[in-house]
Amino acid sequence: MVNNAATVGRSGTHDYILVRASAAILALYVIYLVSFVAFNDVTYELWHSFFSEVSTKAFTLMALVAMLIHAWIGLWQVLSDYVHHTALRLACQWVLNVVALFYVAAGIVILWSV
Repeated sequence: MVNNAATVGRSGTHDYILVRASAAILALYVIYLVSFVAFNDVTYELWHSFFSEVSTKAFTLMALVAMLIHAWIGLWQVLSDYVHHTALRLACQWVLNVVALFYVAAGIVILWSV
């Protein structure tokens, strides 16, 4: 069995399932939002009340976490394939993952302040 420093503690099957599950959640969330916009004459008040519902907040939170998981694994895969210099790859991963965490944190603050 080959031990690769890039894959220590990671399972390809686990990553595959996480990426597919997060993609399914994001697809359902997009359908949820598009159907809301398509079947309503959206005003600020309607949009505000839509995002004030606990079900929409919960679904949006699930979508934010799914986006984080999807981005985390996707960034790791792309950067490990195309950035061969270890220090540069780790720096890029760190910066981009911090940005993704910031997006999720900002989304949570915005979502629950409504």
